[in-house]
Amino acid sequence: MRLIFMGTPDFSVPALHALLDAGHEVVAVYTQPPRPAGRGKALRRSPVHEAAEAAGIEVRTPAHVRRDTTEHAAFAALNADAAVVAAYGLILPKEMLDAPRLGCLNIHASLLPRWRGASPIQSSILAGDTQSGVSIMQMDEGLDTGAVLLEEATPISATDTASTLHDRLSEIGGRLVVRALAERPTPVPQPTDGVTYAERLTRDNGRIDWTRTAAEIDRQIRGLTPWPGAFTTLDGIVLKIGTATPLPDAVPNASPGTTLDDALTIACGTGAIRIDRVQKPGRSMMSAADFLRGQPVPKGMGLV
Repeated sequence: MRLIFMGTPDFSVPALHALLDAGHEVVAVYTQPPRPAGRGKALRRSPVHEAAEAAGIEVRTPAHVRRDTTEHAAFAALNADAAVVAAYGLILPKEMLDAPRLGCLNIHASLLPRWRGASPIQSSILAGDTQSGVSIMQMDEGLDTGAVLLEEATPISATDTASTLHDRLSEIGGRLVVRALAERPTPVPQPTDGVTYAERLTRDNGRIDWTRTAAEIDRQIRGLTPWPGAFTTLDGIVLKIGTATPLPDAVPNASPGTTLDDALTIACGTGAIRIDRVQKPGRSMMSAADFLRGQPVPKGMGLV
């Protein structure tokens, strides 16, 4: 088929490669414009931009598309059979949704209608879901409300982070959208029951509240790895938590947030958490043992 691909982050790249490997003609790739990044704030192209250029595909980077009639016309002039959208980052207007012969298909990282919105991968772990998956959706003007063509589920393990689940779902998404284009299954409207929304995350979502249960804090650490990251404060220093071991059956005789030993075991509202990897500002992530060699943390200290 003659396709337009629209995506921006790492999540989208396997789908682009899968479409090319399946023999589809990708006539143009749309992605977010280069953004300042790093300490020098040099402009950095998106992962999809890099992948498209490496494949010799025309790349378009409009900053806005909703009301840009010139962009609508240019999109329609590509005469595509379909557009495949994977974490593009811009809302498409009806003029663009309707332009390809078969419309626009979205690769969404949840089993719709659960976790519509901006952060489905993180939200599924934060909520304690036992499974996630990918939905291939026929896009409409709503927020992830379109009819579903195909779905594939994957279990969420007790050690999955947003990073490991992201990588698994991105590979499923590439495989599934190729199937959807080949089989062209009948779109099935989403059920009205079970709708949930995944809000856009900010850094403050990572702030640990030690009065919560060990299980909840464990999910927060795993669900927000690598971004925005779960963090706490010790003696005024912000510590980012890389990995931790939940101890839900522990019965700490201390206030939540108090160290229970000299090995970074922390009392929670219920149970305890043992921090395994931690990062100080301006430093790399390190094991708790390495951290404690440079900065002992005795029993009875309080984390905020």
